[in-house]
Amino acid sequence: MKKWELWGKKLHGTQKCCTFACSMMILLTIVCYFSLLYVVSRWTGRRATNEAFYRAERRSPWPMVAFGMVGASISGVTFVSVPGMVQQSQMTYLQVCLGFVVGYVLVALVLLPLYYRLNLTSIYAYLGQRLGRRSYLSGAWFFLLSKMTGAAAKFYVVCMILQQFVFDGLRVPFWANVAGLVLLIWLYTHRGGIKTLVVTDTVQTVCLFTVLLLIIYKVVGELGLSASETVQTVANSPMSRVFVFDDWMSRQNFWKQFLSGVFIVVVMTGLDQDMMQKNLTCKTLREAQKDMCSYGVAFVPVNLLFLSLGVLLTMSGVEARGDDLLPLYVQGASGIRCLFVLGVVAASFSTADSALTSMTTSYCVDVCQRPDDEHLRRRVHVAMCLVFVLFILLFRYANSTSLLDAIYIMVSYTYGPLLGLFAFGLFTHRQPNDKWTPYICVASPLLCYGMDLLAQTLWGYHFGYELLMFNGLLTFAGLWISSRCTPLAACQTPS
Repeated sequence: MKKWELWGKKLHGTQKCCTFACSMMILLTIVCYFSLLYVVSRWTGRRATNEAFYRAERRSPWPMVAFGMVGASISGVTFVSVPGMVQQSQMTYLQVCLGFVVGYVLVALVLLPLYYRLNLTSIYAYLGQRLGRRSYLSGAWFFLLSKMTGAAAKFYVVCMILQQFVFDGLRVPFWANVAGLVLLIWLYTHRGGIKTLVVTDTVQTVCLFTVLLLIIYKVVGELGLSASETVQTVANSPMSRVFVFDDWMSRQNFWKQFLSGVFIVVVMTGLDQDMMQKNLTCKTLREAQKDMCSYGVAFVPVNLLFLSLGVLLTMSGVEARGDDLLPLYVQGASGIRCLFVLGVVAASFSTADSALTSMTTSYCVDVCQRPDDEHLRRRVHVAMCLVFVLFILLFRYANSTSLLDAIYIMVSYTYGPLLGLFAFGLFTHRQPNDKWTPYICVASPLLCYGMDLLAQTLWGYHFGYELLMFNGLLTFAGLWISSRCTPLAACQTPS
């Protein structure tokens, strides 16, 4: 039985998931929240063109982009999974977050200058200029697969929570719940695209942090702690361990986690059209770099807050493990159900709306190569929403592990070829055999999967997030083997 089905039974086993009045209150909260987003979208989407949809006309103020990107990078999965992490791996997730900071600096100094110099709408156009047509399409298709899978897994969280808290009591089927939520996203993104999202992300980030702080305040109040006592209690908890240097076989080893964090950011941000599209809306390269470094540093204190909440919830006596911890606490504290749902909705909407916009951009610009066709863009946006609904429904029957781990595992397999492609283009002066690139990009994740199975059988070792690095290395090696040396000038991208 799937993990979330077990969670649902736990909720219903103690009491009804929500009274009718509570369900209506949550629905009213969502309607008010969506109404605010829709008003913003009408304002920002006036006379919006494809240039506004794809790049916000390069007029976005960098502080607004930076603040909104914090919320966009924190999905509903973070709300559910990160607090429960402390029970099994203490606060070692912060080692990954420290790697994130270094990763964001690398992206700001290495990749952003390249993208701005080439004046790119889609970052995968670089692969076409440097490596060839098939390499370009391979990168675009791997992004579409990676983003559709990851975004569906993240948005599944809000769908499942609303199903358990509201729609089960109203006898609304899960598919209708999913379709309705995706329809709401389409309504406020189909006009202004990325121009709208820069503003709505700011609204969603405000909601997300307000909810998080209010939940922490309530838990601290129940424990009867002052602010200083709360800090001391969390610091003295056995679950507050951050660094693991003494066990090389552990998945929580510092260097594995830290380096994985660096590569996760380089791939999931620097090589990801979704995350880079907003950064490319800043007026200048300098502003985009300030934007990226600012929200990159913010990840450590933000995730520290989520992990501290997990410590406090465990101390408060919540009898739950992992992903169940915060949802089951909320179920027993009716006064904050609406807050919890609002926080998850804000986080999940800010992730899903930008994912759908970036996938529409990539398909129109990279695959169809018709960036000026507004009718095509509108049809593709609808199609992406429909496929997104299908992936969410499929994910419901496929996942049985921690949601955050599941997403990073999928990322390791699907983003690895992107890492190899960009690394080969940036750090070599060789030209790959372009016709072999799609086969190399498919073979690398399959080989990684085989390596993982072999390592488990022979040594009992299970690859963690470091699988991303091996995947990228295999792609790089395959491109190298198929390549030929070319003059330096032939490998340089145009200014």
